[in-house]
Amino acid sequence: MKFTDLFVHRPVLATVVSLLIFILGLRAYIDLEVRQYPKTQNTVVTVTTAYPGASSDLVKGFITTPLQQAIAEANGIDYLSATSSAGASLIEAHMRLNYDPNAAVAEIQAKVASQLNVLPEAAQNPVIDSTTGDSTALMYLAFYSEEMDLPQITDYLLRVVQPQMQALEGVAKAELIGNKTYAMRIWLDPARMASLGVGGDDVSRVLEANNYLAGVGRIKGDLVQVDLSATTDVSGVEDFRRLVVREQAGTLIRLGDIAEIELGAADYDSSTLYKGIPAIFIGVEQTPGANPLDVAARVHALMPELKAQFPEGLNAFIPYDASEFIQDSIKEVFTTLGEAVLIVLFVIFLSLGSVRAALVPSVAVPLSIVGAGFLMLLMGFSINLLTLLAMVLAIGLVVDDAIVVVENVHRHLEMGKPNLQAAIDAARELGLPILAMTTTLIAVYAPIGFMGGLVGSLFTEFAFTLAGAVLVSGVVALTLTPMLASKVLSSGAKQGRFEHWVERVFEGLANGYRRLLHGWLGYPSVTLLVAVVILGAIYGMYGMTKKELAPTEDQSILFFMATAPQTATIDYDLRYVEDILPIFESFPEYRESFILAGFGGDQSTTFGGFKMPPPSQRERSQMQIQPQLQGALSQVTGLQTVVFPRPSLPTPGRGIPIEFVIVSDRDYKELNDLADRLIGKAMGSGKFMFLQKDVKYERPRTILEVDRDLAGDLGISMEELGRSLSVMLNEDYVNWFSLEGRSYKVIPQVANRFRNDRGEIADFYLRTGAGDLVPLSALVNFREEVEPSKRTQFQQLNAVTVSGVMAQGLTLGDALTYLEQESATLFPRGVRWDYMGESRQFKSEGTALEVTFFLSLIIIYLVLAAQFESWRDPFVILMSVPLSIAGAMAFLFLGFASVNIYTQVGLITLIGLVAKNGILIVEFANQLREREGLSKHEAVERASAIRLRPILMTTVAMLVAMIPLLTASGPGAVSRFDIGLVIVTGLGIGTLFTLFIVPAFYLLLSPATARKSLP
Repeated sequence: MKFTDLFVHRPVLATVVSLLIFILGLRAYIDLEVRQYPKTQNTVVTVTTAYPGASSDLVKGFITTPLQQAIAEANGIDYLSATSSAGASLIEAHMRLNYDPNAAVAEIQAKVASQLNVLPEAAQNPVIDSTTGDSTALMYLAFYSEEMDLPQITDYLLRVVQPQMQALEGVAKAELIGNKTYAMRIWLDPARMASLGVGGDDVSRVLEANNYLAGVGRIKGDLVQVDLSATTDVSGVEDFRRLVVREQAGTLIRLGDIAEIELGAADYDSSTLYKGIPAIFIGVEQTPGANPLDVAARVHALMPELKAQFPEGLNAFIPYDASEFIQDSIKEVFTTLGEAVLIVLFVIFLSLGSVRAALVPSVAVPLSIVGAGFLMLLMGFSINLLTLLAMVLAIGLVVDDAIVVVENVHRHLEMGKPNLQAAIDAARELGLPILAMTTTLIAVYAPIGFMGGLVGSLFTEFAFTLAGAVLVSGVVALTLTPMLASKVLSSGAKQGRFEHWVERVFEGLANGYRRLLHGWLGYPSVTLLVAVVILGAIYGMYGMTKKELAPTEDQSILFFMATAPQTATIDYDLRYVEDILPIFESFPEYRESFILAGFGGDQSTTFGGFKMPPPSQRERSQMQIQPQLQGALSQVTGLQTVVFPRPSLPTPGRGIPIEFVIVSDRDYKELNDLADRLIGKAMGSGKFMFLQKDVKYERPRTILEVDRDLAGDLGISMEELGRSLSVMLNEDYVNWFSLEGRSYKVIPQVANRFRNDRGEIADFYLRTGAGDLVPLSALVNFREEVEPSKRTQFQQLNAVTVSGVMAQGLTLGDALTYLEQESATLFPRGVRWDYMGESRQFKSEGTALEVTFFLSLIIIYLVLAAQFESWRDPFVILMSVPLSIAGAMAFLFLGFASVNIYTQVGLITLIGLVAKNGILIVEFANQLREREGLSKHEAVERASAIRLRPILMTTVAMLVAMIPLLTASGPGAVSRFDIGLVIVTGLGIGTLFTLFIVPAFYLLLSPATARKSLP
């Protein structure tokens, strides 16, 4: 007895097996997480070290270089980038994808700790932070008020809102952006200081000595103890005013006599705006592995509670919520899934002509889709855009095996056999082909599951989910479908009028096809010539087709990055930011915006977002708006502005698509010149919408050249001089004060109006060893020079990054290829290039799927060879695969889509889809030769004609299942269209080739004598 006979004879057993699959699948779907993409860990560990007042050169030499050398020894680092700017060092360790973030932080912490003893004494301790996942937060919340000032808002958020946000399950960080934390600002008046004989170092010493946090201890007797505290610190504005700086002729000179003291903000070098209104933002970042929809739902649920507690006049809004796009995308895919199911079931009915007959393969759809959920849970997968996309594709695949079984049972019924015997014979006949088709589709995806990098992480779940659904469908086809067919199908005498008409149509198609095939097989050399020509065309089309990592999706938001001159202050930024808001409002698609001036601690950089309504509520797409917005913002003359979309895939970095790094050990002046030449040529080509460099050799610096001999005569040490100037000019804090249970900085500094230029600085006074004051101009000469805006490094070498956006219609691959070609001509020996962000992902992942494609072909060939016990039959079966690839590539070449990770996965899927048709023909031809002794020519003609109907039915089922993908709209529509286009065009053309090319190659390559069946 064959395996399939058992289930035909025992219908209850067959039903129980299917019900178990269905119940386990339903239960699994309840526990599956919902997220946008499969879980990936893009970890970036940042080491930030403040060195207030130091030049970028000093920061690079004494902080960045030793820390970089130590950090580079840590494991798991993909690349290191570093920025040394005035007063701060920033080192970013970009870890390899999915490297354990906890291990990364722990190891880098140890490396940094080993260098603390070599850092300058005036430098603050390095701050180590890590970000895992998207560089953009899940949500941004804006808090603004017409009655509260920003420090008040910040303090309320720190005390009340932030703790509650961070306590939510799944929230990794609720970071304040643009926060104006309270600080005691002591605005020094240098003229009054000079007149009263007070130097900058006097102020520093007084604050350190008289604002002292004392831990006194306790009184302790035999039976009683009492805690003690002493009022050695000061906390109020009036207390600071009354601090005695020095005594002169019996008069006490207090801090209030030489300074204006206020409870202000620690930072005045940045500003954040919501729709043009000053605001404080909270960026909510999810923990790795958390469900973004659940996290966002918890934040939304918390907001009404928070608003109920708000002080009078405080308002809050959520200007950016990535979960909206995720939710809409998943909803769209579920809609697509439902549409595909209905269309496929209707086509099955049309193909079989009977509702009763159509019910049999229709059962395979819910069983396979639901049953795959159990396998997803076992493998630790989630419900995400890619696994749902796999389900959509699976709809057209899972009915294939059932359709083939039903059609074969129907054929045996037409021979006059009883229902039970027809089902048994049909199932026996299809045991090997179904096994071969199922294992072929599973094998085609196996290499994706073992890929590394982003593509492997993202598409492993896609591939194995689809393979799981196909596996379940194979089980259903060999257990439940033959049993149902024996109960439901009827012979020709009992068929209805429509069913008879369908039979005549397919019979006519089979006869016409057999006549065409008979003539075609008379010219096998033509077949060989056609195959060679088409194979040659694939290489040419692939080389000239546009390439990118992923297509740009309409996510209803455009970001912009604006760069001001290096001398710009925050007031300069805000002056030109005022021009940006009216431009935004001139677009009918504008809904809201957020702007962060002084972004990342750099007063020359402004970052913001232009938010739009969902695609269904506007006429133009995000891609159509982007070039117009870029052109409009380019008219703001005081800023260089680049507009770019949010990346479609999880991407580390700033989100700008092009990040081309020029790397060398040469000085920044030469790298700056090379970057200028490259940008000039690139912009002149018309291939780029915008390009800029991150380092500009135009930052003015004034060097104070000290007369050391004179300073020595006056008893002024370099430490005293530096410390006094630091107090006057730097924004470094001296110590802390307490306010309502929290600590805040004490920052002395000369007010801005007294340090507009170096002439005013020259009148600052220093105390000599004798106690007298001398002007700074007596000790120093001023020298002007120009230096880089910052000193950036990549893998510990000097680097300048060229970043920007491609022109409309140009892909990232074409843009990077152009930059590489120009760089090869422009750059001298010793200067090379590298990539960061999305560009790095594209270059590292670009060939990964190409290798996987050929690996999938090899694996399928070996699997088929093992099943057919032949080296020739698999070659014949797979001959139509490259021809179907050519059909899909033709549409990509014509510009309907680009070569990206979605279309490449679609091409891999084609291998299994097209091979299934070849299996049906070759395996049945072999059976006919063995059982009936037919010649190769007769066997392949008859097998092709008999298998025409199941081939057409399964192909049409798959094609119509792709219609919702091709007509998709809304979030995620572009990627769905791309993969649908490849499958429809490749499978449609590939099926045509299968019907003529496979029989011809069977004649050419099949052995002259029929092989014996395996025992």
